Amino acid sequence: MHELVERMYPLCRSITGDGVRATLDIVGEYIPLDVHEVPTGTQVLDWTVPQEWNIRDAYIADASGRRVVDFAESSLHVLGYSVPVSATLPLSELRAHLHTLPDQPNLVPYRTSYYKPDWGFCLAQETLDALPDGEYEVCVDSTLEDGHLTYAEHVVPGRVPDEVIVSCHVCHPSLANDNLAGIAVATYLARALAEHQPYYTYRFIFAPGTIGAITWLARNKERIGRVKHGLVLACAGDRGALTYKRSRRGDAEIDRVLTHTLSTSQRPHETKEFTPYGYDERQYCSPGFDLGVGSLTRTPYAGYPEYHTSADDLDFVSPEAMADTLAVCREAFAVLDRNRRYLNQSPYGEPQLGRRGLYDALGGRSDTKQAQMAMLWVLNLSDGEHSLLDIAERSGLAFSAVADAADALGAAGLIKA
Repeated sequence: MHELVERMYPLCRSITGDGVRATLDIVGEYIPLDVHEVPTGTQVLDWTVPQEWNIRDAYIADASGRRVVDFAESSLHVLGYSVPVSATLPLSELRAHLHTLPDQPNLVPYRTSYYKPDWGFCLAQETLDALPDGEYEVCVDSTLEDGHLTYAEHVVPGRVPDEVIVSCHVCHPSLANDNLAGIAVATYLARALAEHQPYYTYRFIFAPGTIGAITWLARNKERIGRVKHGLVLACAGDRGALTYKRSRRGDAEIDRVLTHTLSTSQRPHETKEFTPYGYDERQYCSPGFDLGVGSLTRTPYAGYPEYHTSADDLDFVSPEAMADTLAVCREAFAVLDRNRRYLNQSPYGEPQLGRRGLYDALGGRSDTKQAQMAMLWVLNLSDGEHSLLDIAERSGLAFSAVADAADALGAAGLIKA
């Protein structure tokens, strides 16, 4: 996963353009993608697909021709969506187009101007402080013209058409944690799910932030009813503890599953309530759709000093942290995939388990007592109202033990989904 982040890191991404396509080309080497191109001017809900932005070069050069700010060194150096400019300006006029972080003087900020025509450069405050007064050559070799918004999907077929969506944004330039780590974890999660056919169909969405998710929702209204659960992945590689943000509903099944998974794993973690700000969970959870979509990060957005700065680099993301995020996703989706409601087919009194060979099947297990209790709990609460997760939480037993018991009881004909 870290190698995948390294490959994507140098590319200049934005909400449209060749950087997004190049990123998806790389992801497409790991998992097959269905790439969609949506033309400029397309109405998507209350938004309109903007013009496409591409950039070839940009710099600020001093009187000697030396580039004091150079896009070739980092894609963060240019204000995202900067319109073309070629001019010579005194530093006094140039300052209005320069963006710095005075409180973090050695870092370059990430700034954009998607929907207001502008141009600018981002640089370290200490670099700006070292610039003498004088004339500077300014060049932004970019295009802003009719084109397309690009997003991609990957589907892992399940045993049922009901869908779980996993969404991550692909519009940030050289920011390793936000959100290249999320793209990498999503990619490897898709590969892991495909190893064994899951119960649900899993749809992975790689789209620009905000406008990309809105575009996907606008183009998929007919399938929204299939979406039963969802997860937005972002900031998946920093060394902070995991954070789960609940869906707008607050008690959606994905909320309960992630809360249960994190709690029983004994990992350091935090669970937050929904707010209509953050990543694309706020689009999927907008009131007209109100999908059960939560958000999983490590340290949340804006919660670490490296956020949206040049310090969010390849050293900031940890292979171990990404592996841990992936493991939690796999554990949570294993619970989600097995969580059912059952009906006891022999509800009058306790059925005789011995004559069905169920006790014998438990004889060699090291957790015989727990497995036996799990069977009794599943039999007692399989009334069509309680899910296996309900039973695990009420009994205090591990979900896996409860699900294994349900499998055994189902095979014996004692319960039915």
